[in-house]
Amino acid sequence: MGYPSLQACITDLEKNGYLIRIKEEVDPYLQMAAIHLRVFEHQGPAILFENVKGSKFPAVSNLFGTLERSRFIFRDSLEQVKTLVDLKNDPLKAIKQPFKYANIALTAFSALPMKVSGSAPISFGKTKISDLPQIVNWPLDGGPFVTMPQVYTEDADKPGIMQANLGMYRIQMAGNDYVLNQEIGLHYQLHRGIGVHQTKANAKGQPLKVSIFVGGPPSHPVAAVMPLPEGLSEMTFAGALGKRRFRYFYDDEGYCISADADFVITGTVMPHDNKLEGPFGDHLGYYSLKHPFPLMKVRNVYHRKDAIWSFTVVGRPPQEDTSFGALIHDITGSAIPNEIPGLHAVNAVDAAGVHPLLFAIGSERYTPYIKERKPQEILTIANHILGKSQLSLAKYLFIAAQEDDPGLNVNDIGGFLKHILQRIDLTRDLHFYTKTTIDTLDYSGSGLNSGSKVAVTVAGDIKRELWSELPAGFNLPRPFEKFKMVMPGILAVEVPKNIKSSDIPLMMEILDEYFKDADLDGLPLMVLCDDAGFTAQNLNNFVWVTFTRSNPSHDIYGIDSFTEHKHWGCNGPLIIDARIKPHHAPVLEKDPEVEKLVDKMGEKGGALYGII
Repeated sequence: MGYPSLQACITDLEKNGYLIRIKEEVDPYLQMAAIHLRVFEHQGPAILFENVKGSKFPAVSNLFGTLERSRFIFRDSLEQVKTLVDLKNDPLKAIKQPFKYANIALTAFSALPMKVSGSAPISFGKTKISDLPQIVNWPLDGGPFVTMPQVYTEDADKPGIMQANLGMYRIQMAGNDYVLNQEIGLHYQLHRGIGVHQTKANAKGQPLKVSIFVGGPPSHPVAAVMPLPEGLSEMTFAGALGKRRFRYFYDDEGYCISADADFVITGTVMPHDNKLEGPFGDHLGYYSLKHPFPLMKVRNVYHRKDAIWSFTVVGRPPQEDTSFGALIHDITGSAIPNEIPGLHAVNAVDAAGVHPLLFAIGSERYTPYIKERKPQEILTIANHILGKSQLSLAKYLFIAAQEDDPGLNVNDIGGFLKHILQRIDLTRDLHFYTKTTIDTLDYSGSGLNSGSKVAVTVAGDIKRELWSELPAGFNLPRPFEKFKMVMPGILAVEVPKNIKSSDIPLMMEILDEYFKDADLDGLPLMVLCDDAGFTAQNLNNFVWVTFTRSNPSHDIYGIDSFTEHKHWGCNGPLIIDARIKPHHAPVLEKDPEVEKLVDKMGEKGGALYGII
């Protein structure tokens, strides 16, 4: 629908049973987040908090909590936008079928941003940062954060909205050493669009002007997270998806203002002006800790009449951003495979925190005349994937050849891992990238944004039958006395708390000696963990523990391992040390007292009865 505002969307959702209102006062410190998490867990509706303690503004969350609801919100435009993105990736389609795609060019043109006068809804009034809902999601968070921002910046060399960037980067509103109402923190990496703009502004010795939009038509936040093809403006995309042009103007100080946003915060980032930002409960399921990030000096906080604050809760997947990801995939479809020759599918595994683990399927066509197949082209594709935008942050990439199983599905965690483990040659198929970059939010590496990667490239026939249960009499040497099968071919092995990381090489020697003459071909992977029962409980737990808590170059071992001409491999099972180490960030845990309060709210009935 072409919603003119966030309020119009909320009204429509409520009318159709997709939204509930909570009228009683709710504390923005942990309580609102706890309610959101409960409702999302039950795949419940969007939530409008009408009475936020300490703020005159209501707040809404979980708008995009299910793919069904997102499709409903964009029911009149989704198919056209999919076609628009598809054509951007393959323009020849329009030439081959001009009549079929004739209306798409008109859609794109009619979605171009529109400059309006300053007498827009957002011009109703001004407020202060401290008057906004001060929502804190997790007990150790450094302060309240904006979790659904649309951060707008322009290119110093090519000013104007068509060359601008709209991205979703978290914003810390208070806490740490920020001067309340005057300073806020921006968390982003320099390779992102806003980082490119800051680098150019720094080179000119100029402040970077930043506008942070919150709320507005629902197409606007979606545009801020969409990985669009080069040359397709986020503001144009927002117009196409929302069936309503992105309306904007510049205020008296030269800041771009979204005319239909609920709130706009403006300010400047000065060259090399940083302050500590964080901690923040993040999408890997841990806290990202305090680090210096760009400091924004606040100029104005605009709001429309009856403005509604939009937020979400970030934590261990699945969360609302999981549904965001599903919507993005629904829209972009084959965008990334189209950009990488030979790639058929790729999945950043949400249950593993997205960036730590990728599954991919490629073609293996280099030497069809050789009977014994081995990974060749898919290794080339793997290198391409690990050099592609956000995919470059991945630590583990498992890639298989489509020719071995045309029905293989990268979204089927168990099926994909089974395919890999049945065919992997541990002496050949592991390719390490050491001393490289990983996600800033991932603390498994050797330093901030520093770690390693491994590409596991598998092609060929099935080599082994995986153990579905352990053979009678199977045991491990002390101290590895607790273990449990995760799935066929994978064993979770619990490591006692008194074993230090420095002890692990000795433990590997013990395992090497113990299994010297054993046939473990049906067990190609063992994972060392803190709790074998939790790790083996389900596949989501397994991939989260294994791939968020390990750094490939430091934490991958193997029975009867070797290095040959700088290539590492092993003749026995692969072993991944996925224990929590001293340098890792704390795991996100809910506050027990707040959980009791939410329990009582559910017992009282009202809007939350039957949901939480």
